[in-house]
Amino acid sequence: MNETLKVIRERRTTRKFKPEQIKDEELQAIIEAGLYAPSAHNQQTWNFTVIQNKELIEELNVEAKKAAKDFPDELIQKMANNDKFNIFYGAPTVIIVSGMDNGMMPQVDCAAASENMLIAAESLDIGACWNGFVGFLFNGEKGAEYKAKLNIPEGFTPYYAIVLGYKDVRTTNAPARRENTVQYIR
Repeated sequence: MNETLKVIRERRTTRKFKPEQIKDEELQAIIEAGLYAPSAHNQQTWNFTVIQNKELIEELNVEAKKAAKDFPDELIQKMANNDKFNIFYGAPTVIIVSGMDNGMMPQVDCAAASENMLIAAESLDIGACWNGFVGFLFNGEKGAEYKAKLNIPEGFTPYYAIVLGYKDVRTTNAPARRENTVQYIR
């Protein structure tokens, strides 16, 4: 099987990380993969904010959970109110993926960049998790404060986070794929 297709098939979300920081050259390769993602009209509407400061990552964890405590979804409330739950799963690197507000399709562009980074991480044997929970912080009352604190450019909206670190657990079994999701018209 082609190596790219093999990496895509074997990629699994990692939710348990070793504490050691990933190497700078690995981080740069992952970011570069994000930068080479497709985008609507090649606008490249993404911005990546890389955080490797442990205290700041923990602060974002706490504040995102505070922002989500009253979200009208039982599972989200349970996660937000669980003191032991860490939205970043202890990963040493977090990349906030933001999109340019006046772009044609910034959320789609950011999703494509995120997936490229996830595949690149897997190809380097680095664990990764696509995280939407951080959005509660940026959509909450402290959103503007944290956009400024993280130096996210004016006119950009944070959509997701990609968490990265060396895997402390290996998940090998893929869940069954949902059936009847492809129709062919020839």
